[in-house]
Amino acid sequence: MPDESDVEARHAADDGSVAGESHGRSLRDLVRALTRPSASQILLAAVLLVFGVGVGTQLTTKAADDPYATARRADLIQLLDTANAETSRLETEIEALKATRDKLQSGVDSAKVAQTEAQNRLDNLAILNGTVPATGPGIRVVIYDPSQKVTASTLLDAIEEFRDAGAEVIEINDSIRVVASTWFGGANGALVADNAAISLPLVIDVIGEGHALEEAARFRGGLVSQVQQFGGTVTITQESTVSITAVRALPQNRYARPA
Repeated sequence: MPDESDVEARHAADDGSVAGESHGRSLRDLVRALTRPSASQILLAAVLLVFGVGVGTQLTTKAADDPYATARRADLIQLLDTANAETSRLETEIEALKATRDKLQSGVDSAKVAQTEAQNRLDNLAILNGTVPATGPGIRVVIYDPSQKVTASTLLDAIEEFRDAGAEVIEINDSIRVVASTWFGGANGALVADNAAISLPLVIDVIGEGHALEEAARFRGGLVSQVQQFGGTVTITQESTVSITAVRALPQNRYARPA
């Protein structure tokens, strides 16, 4: 009659053989699943592949659509300063409009307030239309372009950057008043604005908040960067008083009439 130790040894051997067989079957099942996947496994792998491709494409597209994803810290700070300056200007304008509204609603000298407000609007429109001279703080930009590589597109981009930074009045070479309808082009290798030739060096006077205007020109990819790529140079001077004397006559409407 076998003793208890022999029985325990046989049970252990049986358990070990069972465990070994189970482990072997698991390995064989795993190898079989990898070499001969089932239809459900193939479908699951396809779904995961499509999902991964979709997520990767979405992340790539989002990064490409974000113009500030690769911007330098200094450039982002410049953009923030410009936005803060514009926000401050708009808040001041809102407060002034609210004060005017309150005066008109109070009924005290409302006719005089309305007349003053109308005159202010007329003066502002005259400045925007370029029909009167203007003065105020701002910057003077001088572009030196010995190779004459600056194009009309470069100049237009610079004007738009100044406007985005809060420019109120812009003048080129002390003779060309830039307004909403001003166009830029090229003729015989020279720059032209509103049919007037632009001589070099090119001087741009801008009235507005000096710091914001200068940062708009020095922003990476802006006016300064583009001119330097052409082998030219740009000097920017902040002025407490910029005098713009160039004016233009209002065009006569051929078709439009007051409604």
